Amino acid sequence: MLTPLERRNFSVYRAFCYSLTLLPMPPSASAMMTGSSQKQHSLRKFHDYGKIPETATREYILDLVKKQNVQFLNMQFTDLFGIVKAITIPVSKLEDAIDHNVWFDGSSIEGFTRIFESDMFLRPDLRTFAVLPWTADSQAPTARIICDVYMSNGQPFSGDPRFILQRQLEKAAKLGYIYNTGPELEFFLFRKDENGKIQPLPHDNGGYFDQTTDLAAEIRQEMSFELQGMGIDVEALHHEVAAGSHEIDFRYADALTTADNAVTLRMVLKTVAMRHGLHATFMAKPIRGINGSGMHVHQSLFKNGANSFHEKSQESYGLSPLAKSFIAGQLEHIRECNLVTNPTVNSYKRLVVGYEAPVYIAWARTNRSALIRVPQITAGRESATRIELRCPDPTCNPYLAFAVMLAAGLDGVERGLTPPAPVEENIFHFDDEEVQARSIGTVCGNLKEAIDECKKSELMRSVLGEHTFMKLIEAKEAEWDDYRMSVTPWEIEKYLEVY
Repeated sequence: MLTPLERRNFSVYRAFCYSLTLLPMPPSASAMMTGSSQKQHSLRKFHDYGKIPETATREYILDLVKKQNVQFLNMQFTDLFGIVKAITIPVSKLEDAIDHNVWFDGSSIEGFTRIFESDMFLRPDLRTFAVLPWTADSQAPTARIICDVYMSNGQPFSGDPRFILQRQLEKAAKLGYIYNTGPELEFFLFRKDENGKIQPLPHDNGGYFDQTTDLAAEIRQEMSFELQGMGIDVEALHHEVAAGSHEIDFRYADALTTADNAVTLRMVLKTVAMRHGLHATFMAKPIRGINGSGMHVHQSLFKNGANSFHEKSQESYGLSPLAKSFIAGQLEHIRECNLVTNPTVNSYKRLVVGYEAPVYIAWARTNRSALIRVPQITAGRESATRIELRCPDPTCNPYLAFAVMLAAGLDGVERGLTPPAPVEENIFHFDDEEVQARSIGTVCGNLKEAIDECKKSELMRSVLGEHTFMKLIEAKEAEWDDYRMSVTPWEIEKYLEVY
């Protein structure tokens, strides 16, 4: 039951949503709804340069840069938390960057090296070349290339999130498997107030799959065009359950490609939203009392071109013994993984009963209250057999999240684990006795729990490596202490006058 304060806050939020059509919109967003803007929209060029081939050579990229009149290149990588970083070089330096890499000081990057070992270099992965579509018609067309991070001695940097994922993918490859993922990133579009400050004020009053009340339909389409222009195969875009909440899905692929695409998607969506005077946020729970933003991840293992998760058996949901062992591994290790899949204080405001976020450690087919779901597939499309892990949220670092998810699943496979019986009932309706009788556990309830579970996990230490493991624990303990010692508006309103 909501407290008086919660009821009041929720009422204010609902009143705001219902009044959206009466409130003035930012000039750029308001213009979207006019005929003149629609005309401009139809004239706007959207560039689709297609996907760069896996075998892209130095000469191929240099020729492409020349044809597309690229003037600058962002040599991109991510820090420990998945935040995009980049060094921009003029096109005249690209040839040297490909041949001799790009040196930089890594001591100021979150989770990287100490000041006395700061010399590092970026090695460009040419397969990730893409022109930033919104710069294509400008005076300075700019491209990006995602890079791997190396130490000055030529060894891969053990704390590079991309390298950590690559290391786990190599482990799977030695067993003959390709690990495919298909993440679904949800996000909110918020307005800015009269002072230009970002506020949790939804841009629309739409609901799940709504069109008639969805003011962001054109913005989602524009986002889709820009993603396609960067070689990302968009499959679906729609409004989510909560006001201001949206989802754009892209095609599954190997985990390294989809991690690259997830990081790119966050950057592109923020850029497009900014053009319309809005802010796209991937914060897990920006508004109390409504659904938050998740990053459900569909997963499968392929071997010799065939889906190793599939088996023709109705009794097992069409899952092979290997798939079940993979599920068992993730169920066993999920609390250890929570610090990576749900990395912020705010992440655990989403993982509560009542808002379609998974809390209970169980698996099922139709039951969305379970942690892992087995989606239905169309007859004849056995290659689409997969499992869906529902607890991650889009604040996570996709490289690290996929790495720990794969490691947990493979541990179940290697040990031949068997999952508990699936739970098809709505677990949210179980009382405590029923939950205990079925031995159903829960994911971590807050960041401190997640830190403690991670600290005692040998799996996490092994996957992340000693450097990243210690840096992550150190950073998250500091975040928890900062939160723990903060005096929030809720506390002021709850206690100041009473005591």
